[in-house]
Amino acid sequence: MAVNRVPVLKRCRSLGLDPVYLGIDKKSTRQLRRANRKMSEYGLQLREKQKAKFIYGVLEKPFRNYYKKADKMQGMTGENLMTLLELRLDNVIYRMGLARTRREARQIVDHKHVMVNGKQVNIPSYLVSVGDTIEIKEKCKSSQRYKDILDVTAGRLVPQWLDVDQEALKGEVKEMPTREVIDVPVDEMLIVELYSK
Repeated sequence: MAVNRVPVLKRCRSLGLDPVYLGIDKKSTRQLRRANRKMSEYGLQLREKQKAKFIYGVLEKPFRNYYKKADKMQGMTGENLMTLLELRLDNVIYRMGLARTRREARQIVDHKHVMVNGKQVNIPSYLVSVGDTIEIKEKCKSSQRYKDILDVTAGRLVPQWLDVDQEALKGEVKEMPTREVIDVPVDEMLIVELYSK
């Protein structure tokens, strides 16, 4: 399995991205030095795609598959793409405040700590649907790890499309997320333009 091992702050700097969107509190004081080069239209489109891939932790092939799926759905392709990425299980765990970062959420899912509708799921890219109940396994709930995570994520806002009970480490998907409630700084129209060439 391919793993992205690029240092997070370095990648954030190159994409002009604030590490807060990844759930990381660190700040980089270094500035990216580019000799006043104007970026081409293709360069801007590519950067938006790389930003979306990096934020959600998706590699090129699965990302392209999400785009194809979003293209076949009704409505705006860009908005559909963002909704599909937002409904990934690892992202939902992160949004519920049960993980500090999306990478940690991915690890939690990989380690078989998550149940969806009472069934164990260990696929981070599993797409949840409206009405799904997501919870941490009973035997894992008492571990110190989740107490530490809840201490860190206590102040994080949970999106309106999720209904979360952080004490019980469980939540439910109330509705499909719309583009207005997805706070990711990506211009999805540039991604659509890139793929529709």
